[in-house]
Amino acid sequence: MSIGEKIPATIITGFLGAGKTTLVRNLIATAGGKRIALIVNEFGDMGFDGELLSDCRDPTCKADEIVELNNGCICCTVAEDFLPTMEALLKRDPAPDHIVIETSGLALPQPLVRAFQWPSVRNSVTVDGVVTVVDCAAVAAGQVAIDEVAVAQQRTEDEALDHESPIEELFEDQLRCADMIVLNKADLVNEGQFLTVTERVREDSRAGVSFLKAKNGLISAEVLLGLGAGAEADMDDRKSHHENQHDEGDDDHHHHHHDDFESVVLSPQPIGSPAAAKEKVAAIMALPGVLRVKGKLAITGKPAPLVVQAVGPRVETWFGGPGEIAAGLVVIGLHDFDRAEVDTILASTIAA
Repeated sequence: MSIGEKIPATIITGFLGAGKTTLVRNLIATAGGKRIALIVNEFGDMGFDGELLSDCRDPTCKADEIVELNNGCICCTVAEDFLPTMEALLKRDPAPDHIVIETSGLALPQPLVRAFQWPSVRNSVTVDGVVTVVDCAAVAAGQVAIDEVAVAQQRTEDEALDHESPIEELFEDQLRCADMIVLNKADLVNEGQFLTVTERVREDSRAGVSFLKAKNGLISAEVLLGLGAGAEADMDDRKSHHENQHDEGDDDHHHHHHDDFESVVLSPQPIGSPAAAKEKVAAIMALPGVLRVKGKLAITGKPAPLVVQAVGPRVETWFGGPGEIAAGLVVIGLHDFDRAEVDTILASTIAA
């Protein structure tokens, strides 16, 4: 089964107080009718307030679709809680359009992503993307969370957690696993502090990761969902602090300064081959400010459109069904990305 046929799952990670819950609430409010199944995992009294989401007044946000796992770190209890929960979601009729998992602030994303390789899950669900939320004010103050006392208490009370690794290493692991990093609470720091925060975060993130500047987690589902990362099949590039032995460098990272997004729909002429289409999309993704490209393209001589999903350096393509409409491309980026250059790339001739 291809990535395009699997139910996509998005993992939202980040420390206590970074703004994960607010981000999830905004995501659901802008999901545009998608049936979102939400799995929330926080420890004990610091657990997620399910009522907050069930009262979000969005028709797709239903209380019976909110699954709270309050007995410990999700990455440490996947065999007991996470996998049965996923299996139960997959049995629903109709199945959810998208699964969103908000992890505990101290959960390592790597073990959770690997859990999607479990036989009962891997053929039906794929990790669409890992989104790490960073508290700009905390990092600017030389911390990983604004209330490190609360984080320390959370860590002490959860016997399932690794208490040996420094908390900074957990932060690094959250960054290393991310497909998208949200620099939240950016309004609480000045421009110089924001640049410092970004440079700090860049040190431990992977090449090609998008950095988004945010206030109050105000990023729409259109930006957060549909990344097509297939992260469970890409673990060699997401190694934890102890696994990762090489320096990824700074030059390959993308740094964005703007928090306004633009989405444009383009209808190019039929393209000669899937390879040419993929090359064009990769060239568009390489433009400054472009965050995502998705859509369906007409391929010369083919009865079915080519489905495209691209984020960062990854471009995924597969053919849709005969009779489906080649609706064109949606290009999502920062408000000042070069639309004219996108048009030029699509109009250019690339050998099949």
